[in-house]
Amino acid sequence: MNRNSSENIRSIALYWDFENLHASLSEARLGEGSYSKPDGRFKAQEPLIDMQAIMDLAASFGPVAINRAYCNWQFFGRYRDALLQNGIELIQMFPPGASTKNGADIRLCLDAFEDIGRFDAIGTVMVVGGDSDFMPLAQKVKAAGRTLVGVGTRKATNRHWARSCHAFRYYEDLVRAQPESVPDAPLPEDPPTPAQAASPL
Repeated sequence: MNRNSSENIRSIALYWDFENLHASLSEARLGEGSYSKPDGRFKAQEPLIDMQAIMDLAASFGPVAINRAYCNWQFFGRYRDALLQNGIELIQMFPPGASTKNGADIRLCLDAFEDIGRFDAIGTVMVVGGDSDFMPLAQKVKAAGRTLVGVGTRKATNRHWARSCHAFRYYEDLVRAQPESVPDAPLPEDPPTPAQAASPL
């Protein structure tokens, strides 16, 4: 007896080092070091991440079962609609000091370790972030027989981390590949009535 094909579909676990990606895009726009300054980091942030491009990539590997993003969310409220539309679970990470990291990469790795141990249905782990801190995660994912996909910006991604993934996609390429939105075509006008067609006005 053949199994239902849906039983063989492996799920995707997607983890975002959200502030890491946003910081990379912010510094690409405003200059290196601009985000790490207190007046750049501790204020309301403008949305810069094209989240749909990343979600489309994740969906190309299968159904997304875990979709979790790590960030100090108090400054990222302007992403609210996009986060809600994509069903992302938000993990709040408070930095322990003004000049220290929020530890999102460590928490992300710990959660991913736990998830691949608990859920056999996870076939692919996808990490959005470019830190070399994710390399131990790569080793664990491979040892567990799962596929690892990474996403990061060209300038901020550690090359050893990128090479440790089964597949790595640069954020800039994903955004460039997104189809441009096509404006709605105008509605056709109603044909003139015989009386209107005969009128000289």
